[in-house]
Amino acid sequence: MKSQLLKADVSGPVKNNGIMLLLPSPVVKHSTFQATVEMDKEERKIINKGQEDEMEIHGYNLCRWKLAMVFVGVICTGGFLLLLLYWMPEWRVKTTCVRAAVKDCEVVLLRTTDEFKIWFCAKIHFLPLDNQPNLNAKSLVNKVPNGHAVLLTEENRCEMNKYSQNQSQQMRYFTHHSIRYFWNDAIHNFDFLKGLDEGVSCASIYEKHSAGLTKGMHAYRKLLYGVNEIAVKVPSVFKLLIKEVLNPFYIFQLFSVVLWSIDEYYYYALAIVIMSIVSILSSLYSIRKQYVMLHDMVATHSTVRVSVCRVNEEIEEIFSTDLVPGDVMIIPLNGTVMPCDAVLINGTCIVNESMLTGESVPVTKTNLPNPSVDVKGVGEEQYSPDTHKRHTLFCGTTVIQTRFYTGELVKAIVVRTGFSTSKGQLVRSILYPKPTDFKLYRDAYLFLLCLVVVAGIGFIYTIINSILNEKEVKEIIIKSLDIITITVPPALPAAMTAGIVYAQRRLKKVGIFCISPQRINICGQLNLVCFDKTGTLTEDGLDLWGIQRVENTRFLLPEDNVCSEMLVKSQFVACMATCHSLTKIEGVLSGDPLDLKMFEAIGWILEEATEEETALHNRIMPTVVRPSKQLLPESTTAGNQEMELFELPAIYEIGIVRQFPFSSALQRMSVVARTLGDKRMDAYMKGAPEVIASLCKPETVPVDFEKVLEDYTKQGFRVIALAHRKLESKLTWHKVQHISRDAIENNMDFMGLIIMQNKLKQETPAVLEDLHKANIRTVMVTGDNMLTAVSVARDCGMILPQDKVIIAEALPPKDGKVAKINWHYTDSLTQCRESSAIDSEAIPIKLAHDSLEDLQVTRYHFAMNGKSFSVILEHFQDLVPKLMLHGTVFARMAPDQKTQLVEALQNVDYFVGMCGDGANDCGALKRAHGGISLSELEASVASPFTSKTPSISCVPNLIREGRAALMTSFCVFKFMALYSIIQYFSVTLLYSILSNLGDFQFLFIDLAIILVVVFTMSLNPAWKELVAQRPPSGLISGALLFSVLSQIVISVGFQSLGFFWVKQYKVCDPYSDVCNTTRSACWNSSHLYNGTELDSCKIQNYENTTVFFISSFQYLTVAVAFSKGKPFRQPCYKNYFFVIAVIILYVFILFIMLHPVASVDQVLEIMCVPYQWRIYMLIIVLVNAFVSITVEESVDRWGKCCLSWALSCRKKTPKAKYMYLAQELRFDPEWPPKPQTTTEAKAVVKENGSCQIITIA
Repeated sequence: MKSQLLKADVSGPVKNNGIMLLLPSPVVKHSTFQATVEMDKEERKIINKGQEDEMEIHGYNLCRWKLAMVFVGVICTGGFLLLLLYWMPEWRVKTTCVRAAVKDCEVVLLRTTDEFKIWFCAKIHFLPLDNQPNLNAKSLVNKVPNGHAVLLTEENRCEMNKYSQNQSQQMRYFTHHSIRYFWNDAIHNFDFLKGLDEGVSCASIYEKHSAGLTKGMHAYRKLLYGVNEIAVKVPSVFKLLIKEVLNPFYIFQLFSVVLWSIDEYYYYALAIVIMSIVSILSSLYSIRKQYVMLHDMVATHSTVRVSVCRVNEEIEEIFSTDLVPGDVMIIPLNGTVMPCDAVLINGTCIVNESMLTGESVPVTKTNLPNPSVDVKGVGEEQYSPDTHKRHTLFCGTTVIQTRFYTGELVKAIVVRTGFSTSKGQLVRSILYPKPTDFKLYRDAYLFLLCLVVVAGIGFIYTIINSILNEKEVKEIIIKSLDIITITVPPALPAAMTAGIVYAQRRLKKVGIFCISPQRINICGQLNLVCFDKTGTLTEDGLDLWGIQRVENTRFLLPEDNVCSEMLVKSQFVACMATCHSLTKIEGVLSGDPLDLKMFEAIGWILEEATEEETALHNRIMPTVVRPSKQLLPESTTAGNQEMELFELPAIYEIGIVRQFPFSSALQRMSVVARTLGDKRMDAYMKGAPEVIASLCKPETVPVDFEKVLEDYTKQGFRVIALAHRKLESKLTWHKVQHISRDAIENNMDFMGLIIMQNKLKQETPAVLEDLHKANIRTVMVTGDNMLTAVSVARDCGMILPQDKVIIAEALPPKDGKVAKINWHYTDSLTQCRESSAIDSEAIPIKLAHDSLEDLQVTRYHFAMNGKSFSVILEHFQDLVPKLMLHGTVFARMAPDQKTQLVEALQNVDYFVGMCGDGANDCGALKRAHGGISLSELEASVASPFTSKTPSISCVPNLIREGRAALMTSFCVFKFMALYSIIQYFSVTLLYSILSNLGDFQFLFIDLAIILVVVFTMSLNPAWKELVAQRPPSGLISGALLFSVLSQIVISVGFQSLGFFWVKQYKVCDPYSDVCNTTRSACWNSSHLYNGTELDSCKIQNYENTTVFFISSFQYLTVAVAFSKGKPFRQPCYKNYFFVIAVIILYVFILFIMLHPVASVDQVLEIMCVPYQWRIYMLIIVLVNAFVSITVEESVDRWGKCCLSWALSCRKKTPKAKYMYLAQELRFDPEWPPKPQTTTEAKAVVKENGSCQIITIA
């Protein structure tokens, strides 16, 4: 259902304030009951249905009494309620508005339908269409099949004028993520206004839109579509500052600082303020820098002057920001950066699309076939920018050259503008990214929630304790709130990002650049990596190995020398010379690498007509190719120069008259050429051998074609077939320019094969071996031939020599027959099939694994092509998970199929990485958990990671750094949890005697110990090699929880031991003083009740000093215990900064504990305790350190074994779907399918709606 242009009736009551079609239609008035029913239906309204950004939509109207209540609440809470409503859009709308029908609402509440369920709100705006310049009756619009606004015909204008005289024209809309959504009465919902990219037939492109727009229609569309720009506004520093400061964490910090200031904790409060300012400024700098970079990237085409054609054939020059869908844009001769998406209707363009595809090779764009003049045109074919990308100029791409007819300009019709363009959608995905769904981050919120619960317990305890000790109300409030600020550590956000920032820097040193740092942690969980083949696993360039021509329907012997006098005038070489998309740019031949290799192999010369030469003729001058003089026989180059004009052999040239560019969907390209002097034209075609053979006369294809092809592909060669035929003499040059490619590409003569060699990159086998050793699955996704892909997979070690390969050949339903899959085993299983019965040993083993965590790739692999993959996705959904578990080779995959494959793998809970060269891999790179582009071009914007060196060695490097960063995050989380609990328990113990830690004690712990430790413990580099063990994916796991809980128990136990022991020690020897100071009234905690001594004695006492020293050593002890190295990080002793920091802190604290320094004691408010008690504290600290490190090492060594044993006893079902499926398949006798069997999908609908799958031997 497409968007319709609608009209509002503001003269009626509020309920009729919705939008109605501009076409005359009766206004239906609803009763109250009907309105209620409609309101219920409104609850289930969905916009962008079936798309990635699908959302529920609910309507609301502002309510005055609710606004008044909220206003009162904001005043009563001191503004906190306002902050809460700012953070929670759902609450903001529901507390200030009442429900209303979506068509009549003032505010819409949106919620995404994905797993994140994120809420947004937007205000309804009105777009007035009356009283606008150039908008009169002629500007009114009518509904057309594509939902686009076009001028009404003359016979409808009078009726429309009559309808529009008494009614104001305005439209209701809201804006979300830079897209406008208009009310559509036809579907009773909001919908975004589409351009000419949907629901428009190729015929209507020429018939209805090629003439251009009138100025009135242009003005009307500009009002609806808005300005054609991808506006990335760089927010002011003030706006960014306010937005950053209103972050919940900083609000909590502000609350903490105010509280500490009231309690006269000035130094610590100042330190937190400084930390927050530094954090905010660094965040502001980073965010603003990203905005500026993105703004600069899209600003290249923001405002340029363009020429457009109007209906009366006049040419008007306008700014590119004024372009609207339907404008006919003239492409200038000297090229331009496209400011919009446009379909070419006249002429040819050579375009650099590296910005979008990552492919730096210039692409030839031809005009959209016109069905009305094509010989075999299909008038009802729908235009689509994806399907017809060879005829579409995309926004942001650079037009290098244009070719045109004299008197006819190169024209393109604008189909999409602004954020609706390809580049606009890419920028939107960067501006509004989907949240990262990772268990670590979900567990982080649970971690904070646990701290809040602990803080709540301390809060209640402090209140009760203070009341029992008859403290003042002010002090009770301050102390009870203070315990909350102690529990939630102020350094937590900075600590969590430190490891990621360090990992990002290390990646940059090895040539891997990252635009999404949060994904580094996710890369530590990757257990499957998809690789593109050409340019990724193999060398980018292809070498010509040889040719094998066909004569008299028989293959000749292979030839390695194409550049010979004998072949120079053969149709085979002529096809190689003409059937390509090469062009000269600034005198240098450029184009597809494969085409370049072929053309260079024959040693011919390509010449293109200059603009002056083209202007002399009444038609476009063709590109001419001819052999170099050295290739022609001697007789052809000798003789009278005047005679050469009349001798055909003297000048041997071929002109390329028409080109049908290569299409990945068709897997072929073709050209129409004419040899100088010939009356009839020739058609040449090249492409995938299977496709070319199917378009040739059967009698011209050798009988052993399939066998020869199979022999080459099994050896890993890339094979291209050539075909030719003479065209009819009635086909003139002019007719050829408008003929469809279907009329040309049939009834051809098969000429032979070109064999290209695609060598493996030197590092490929070693990298794949490393990944296999680490239990990381590897999958090949390529556009190449199936058998070639399988051969390369075997060569590089992706499929081991003893492994079996099962080819799944899926056929769609046809002629009443259901879809089916034929299972073929490759040659490695041929011997088994030759036996009379299939032995059980011949069927590949299923899974070899030591534990559920270490599932390994099985010894059989599935391989399939893109067509089979699509059929299986559509008709065999029950088999998809099983095939994903063992699918290794996916050949002839289109770009969207690569994306679907990544999604299918993710659906069975794989963490999927994707490594490609950027060409046609953008969708899969974006969809994968970790996409790595091997292209440095701007297309890398679509990929989270970009490798500077085009080598797959970046993959293990990224995974190693991801694992190191992930383990660093776990270590930091555990350390910060212990830090919070240790400090929380220290304060709780001291609160019991109405004491507390001093300002400088807090300062020393939080700054000198915690910050230094956190920022240095994150510096551990990644381990030098990948290991089979994978880090846990979340904090809520048995080993991690046991580690944290055991350390909490140890720390709490030793703190309690010291605290209660010192109380007993004071009773036994209350007046011992080795410091020779006067006896203080603070020796005993009972003296704290003397009013005048309270302030001076509440900090300096035995208990405080004991707790301070023990807890300080505990922070360092757990830091060392948690700083794990192998197998994911380098050992902590190689982290020199951490080692030095810990040693200095240990020495310093030990020194001031054993050898008191008066000045230090005075600053830190430490009690000068007897020497004997210092020795006791040292013993407690040493035993504490020994127990903590021993327990942590034991958890590491034995914890996993115990956990595995416990799980095996409980027979717990694996959480990952692929593990659960692997367990099931171990006991499935029907899997894998036996050789030479067929699986059919019968449309027998069961209760659950699935199809019955029957396997037929």
